[in-house]
Amino acid sequence: MGIAERKSRERAGREERIVAAARAVAENEGWDAVTIRRLAKEIEYSQPILYSHFANRDAIVAAVAVEGFKELATVLREAAGGANGRREALMDVAMAYFAFALSRPALYQAMFILPTQLQFAEAETRSELRAGFDAIAAAVSPFCADVEIVTETFWAALHGLAELERSGRIRPGMRDKRIALVVQAIVDAGGNAPRRG
Repeated sequence: MGIAERKSRERAGREERIVAAARAVAENEGWDAVTIRRLAKEIEYSQPILYSHFANRDAIVAAVAVEGFKELATVLREAAGGANGRREALMDVAMAYFAFALSRPALYQAMFILPTQLQFAEAETRSELRAGFDAIAAAVSPFCADVEIVTETFWAALHGLAELERSGRIRPGMRDKRIALVVQAIVDAGGNAPRRG
């Protein structure tokens, strides 16, 4: 291994430690507790070293979000893969999305609530960010012709329901019924002809 390769690996390792520390602090204490100073203390690096990897806290949040999108895509693909049939796959993806959102609140916040410079729904969207969308699209596609708009709508419905439930703004204990309604709406997808195959 050459010097450049070793330095590159060490740099990647430091970045992983910074991201892991940010995520751990956020999950335990909330994102307000995540500061450059706090992370430097957690991983025993100087603040300038952290700044040599990430320009600011928002860049660290973005790195956590990217990690989260990779995890979400894996969770959703696994949920769909274990289903018996297309409708069940759609339902399993929806349930897995909820479980992900509610079991990882700080990660979910980094992905969807906190400001980042990440580009979504554009040609420049990173593959890691697109992977979650693609996993939902794969479950939606058997039921519609306009996969992109239906996927966006399904995702928006799941996100809205998850956020409303997480914040206690809708009645508890009705998740399965709500998800079943959203899934049925996709299955019935008004005006979209079912696709074969």
